[in-house]
Amino acid sequence: MKANFDLKIQSLFTLLLLLPLKSGVATPAADTALSLYAGNWTVTRKGAAAGSKPEELRNQCTTVGKYFACEQSVNGSVTGLLLIIPASQPGSYNTQTVLPDGRATGKGALMISGNQWVFSSIWNSGGKTMRYRTTTTFSDKNHIHFQQEESSDGTHWSVTGSGDDVRATGAKH
Repeated sequence: MKANFDLKIQSLFTLLLLLPLKSGVATPAADTALSLYAGNWTVTRKGAAAGSKPEELRNQCTTVGKYFACEQSVNGSVTGLLLIIPASQPGSYNTQTVLPDGRATGKGALMISGNQWVFSSIWNSGGKTMRYRTTTTFSDKNHIHFQQEESSDGTHWSVTGSGDDVRATGAKH
């Protein structure tokens, strides 16, 4: 169950890669950055079991008013709709994910600085608060490295996963 939850959370975090790089506000669908990250990706996790196949990620995105929305599918199954809304500071965004059953996962945050983006969220489960963050670093338009971490105090972080996203051969870019 935890592995399936981790896959869904990673899928949602990866959606953040679809946000336009330009100005700090979501821009129309024709924006170069949107066309750069929309499409098909191959996700390879560090430490995956020998012989396991990489995940296939598909992003379908659009802009509606000030909202940037992406439906994401992993291995052919829809995992959620991510909404990204510009916050008051440049490079700062609020996020909300709606799961296929219509349930929203809770408000998250995205901070962008150059080629590094940090998505963070806080979850309270059974009276225990956990903080999560995924840091993505872009090396070029077809290659992204990600690292996932969690913390119970917001100070001491443990790496829970990492890997690379590579644009799938033949995908639009």
